[in-house]
Amino acid sequence: MTCQTALKEGKERLLSAGIEEAALDAWYLLSAASGISRAEYFTEPQRELKEEAALQYLEGIAKRERHVPLQYILGTQEFMGLEFEVSEAVLIPRQDTEILVCEAMKAAKGASVLDVCTGSGCIIISLAKLAGAAKAAACDLSKEALLIAERNAKRLGVEVEFLQGDLFEPVAERYDVIVSNPPYIASAELEELMPEVRDYEPRLALDGSGDGLVFYRRIAAEAGKYLNPGGQLFLEIGCEQAEAVSGFLRENGYGDIRVVKDYAGLDRVVCARLA
Repeated sequence: MTCQTALKEGKERLLSAGIEEAALDAWYLLSAASGISRAEYFTEPQRELKEEAALQYLEGIAKRERHVPLQYILGTQEFMGLEFEVSEAVLIPRQDTEILVCEAMKAAKGASVLDVCTGSGCIIISLAKLAGAAKAAACDLSKEALLIAERNAKRLGVEVEFLQGDLFEPVAERYDVIVSNPPYIASAELEELMPEVRDYEPRLALDGSGDGLVFYRRIAAEAGKYLNPGGQLFLEIGCEQAEAVSGFLRENGYGDIRVVKDYAGLDRVVCARLA
């Protein structure tokens, strides 16, 4: 099987399976399996794939046909210009979450930072590496997620203290900054998600219970006990949750509340300061 033949077959199979980015996904899978670059492919499209590479590629195509996310097949996802290991134990880092990191960067510089519901660790590791947080800690209920986060921190050369437990349960100190991208999808809406998300990403990282707001209520009520005076809170939210989340924060003594929009112009991050 040549690279050109493999790419054509993979694209056609993915198109038939309803994969929107069929050509791009087929290319990423081919490149990962064979190690061939774009330049090499266009120079020598008739290059024969080694048997092992061909088997790996076809296995990847078969998984993508079943709507397994490309990132889980490849095992990585780029976030803030850094490469993170991912698996079905963690939510795939998304571009929208980069807005949360960018908003928290100034506050995190030289500060102590806690990331709640850390998942892959992409938020806290980015703040430790790119913003120069003086102290970084993160917690998550999932032991499997924390193992991945620990590997990501080690590979990217940052020190993060990882704690296992439900929200603030394992936290014993106060921090200057708390960041979180908690589960925020209402339980009834989970079945309406695209299959890549609904069938493969961890429900633990998606399900925000009845109205999708349960974790924001808890964070608003509990975070003050773990923030230093004047400490700042940064929360990623669903695009229709800004008013409710801002209200929870106001009720619990936070001020300087502002909402930041994402690249599509939708509400995405709520920022606040402990009065």
